[in-house]
Amino acid sequence: MTDTRNTQYLFKTGSDLGLQHMNFLAEIFDRHTFGVLDPIAVRAGQRCLDLGAGGGSVTRRLADQVGPTGEVVAIDIDTTHLTDGPPIAVHRHDINDGLSGPIAGPYDLIHARLTLTHLPRRDAIFTELVDALAPGGWIVIGDASGRPLSVLSARSEQDVAVWKRIQHLSHEVVSPAGGIDFGWAHRIDDAMAGAGLTNVHGIEVSETVNGGSPGALLHAALNLQAREPLLAAGAEPRELERYQELTRDPEFRTWFYQFICLRGRKAPA
Repeated sequence: MTDTRNTQYLFKTGSDLGLQHMNFLAEIFDRHTFGVLDPIAVRAGQRCLDLGAGGGSVTRRLADQVGPTGEVVAIDIDTTHLTDGPPIAVHRHDINDGLSGPIAGPYDLIHARLTLTHLPRRDAIFTELVDALAPGGWIVIGDASGRPLSVLSARSEQDVAVWKRIQHLSHEVVSPAGGIDFGWAHRIDDAMAGAGLTNVHGIEVSETVNGGSPGALLHAALNLQAREPLLAAGAEPRELERYQELTRDPEFRTWFYQFICLRGRKAPA
């Protein structure tokens, strides 16, 4: 999958492995996302946009809230795992091409999780999303920061070295080459303030994960999908094999990604 600005999207979310990836994201992050979304109190009849809808867990939550008289527009560049049907309208679309036609605003709520961090035009796209809000509408953005995923417990120093090396190649070499900017998460608040949004509120959360947990298995799925770029960046096949083993070893424990999620409101008319 590619976007329209010549950057390769690293993860094939339409594959079986991609579905595992999407399911792990929902299991790990939905409770935090809903904690930021729910105080907005989306109502029946409202219109929402779920950008980068992935496996559709947030889309379905919003659909339950807007009911049959509302609409949830779900956009992704791969819609394999999204189900179309009222009140959900699924569109296979690259946000780099803007919001027009049936996906144009205004929206009462716009949500994007782990999406803008992948897009080199994230600042311009954020502005476009704010412009697509109805007066009084809300935007919720959640992304992962670049905080190091430090090892807390391992069987050997060699395992720690393998983890650190693959994390370095993943986050400092392969991800930037694919257009990912982990620094964006810490700029969301500034972006919301700069856009004139009010009632800005956010959370920062993280947790430890052991091998075999959803967080560790998400690492495994991401690593498998990025195998070829990692090899091209200098990873050795045995290092990647050991990395996979570590993500399933209950004695191996690390910090997981720091998730930053904020909401802000456009001024009423």
